This record gives sequence, structure tokens and C-alpha cells, in this order.
Amino acid sequence: MSNSARGAWFWVKTWGPVLLGIAVIALESTELLGADHTSGPLRAIYESLFGSVSNGRWEDIHHYIRKTGHFIGYGLIGLAWLRAWWMTLSHSRFVPDALLALLGTAAIASADEFHQSFLPNRTGALSDVLLDCCGAFTLQVLMYLFMRIARPKRLARAA
Repeated sequence: MSNSARGAWFWVKTWGPVLLGIAVIALESTELLGADHTSGPLRAIYESLFGSVSNGRWEDIHHYIRKTGHFIGYGLIGLAWLRAWWMTLSHSRFVPDALLALLGTAAIASADEFHQSFLPNRTGALSDVLLDCCGAFTLQVLMYLFMRIARPKRLARAA
């Protein structure tokens, strides 16, 4: 089906997840969700599950929770980009679509970190952009492996 023959619903269901992911990132990239505001609620949840933890130990745990969130969140954004490119481009191929998805993820991650550099309780860090891209890359590799096992004919058609 050519792009001009596709209806509005196609574009909404194809690119909607990408836009939703970007909206979530924009929401999370606020002063309100800085580490100084998430520490208390996350600590309460953690301690209700695992018991009391010292302040020093909590700082490490909180750091790893937030960085894991970066990795997984941007990994999912990378999959949304991959799906959108796969559905949009005629005769899609996994690797070019994955590269476009990684580029989109890097652009959003860079914009997010740039924006955070202007907030008083946030920082913009290149290491976070790299972590975000690693999350996207890792989930794309896992998707490729899944498709090689579960959907080899579909992957072969696109090759």
C-alpha cells in the first residue's frame, strides 16, 4: 500500500506510540520528577518491599533505579521508532529501520538532556544519552533475535 493511500488511522496507530513515548519523556523531564523529588516516594516503595536501608546505600540504589529507567524507557522508545519505520517504509529492512530508530532515539535523548541542563534540579549528561541509546540498541537486538526465532519468514521477506 502506498503512503498516499493510507488513511489517517494508519498514521495514528503507526506513529502514535512514538508520540506518546516522547510525551512521557517530556513529562518526566521536569523539575517535579528530578532525583530530589523521586527519592522519597521510591524509597518508601523500596523499603516496603525489601526493608530499611541506610541513607548512603539508598543513594546508590536510587541512582541505579533511575538509570535502569533510562535504559528501559528509551529501549521501549527505540522499539516504537523501529515499529513506526517498519510500518511506514515500503519494502522495510530491519537494519536500516533500526538505524533510523536509533537516530530518532538519540535525537530525543539529546533534546531531553539539553532541556534538563536548564532546570535548577536537573543536569544534562552525555552519559545519559549514551545509556539511552544503549537501551534502544539492546532492545532492538533482542527484537531482531525474537524475529529470527519466532518470525523468520517475515524477517526474510524484508531482507
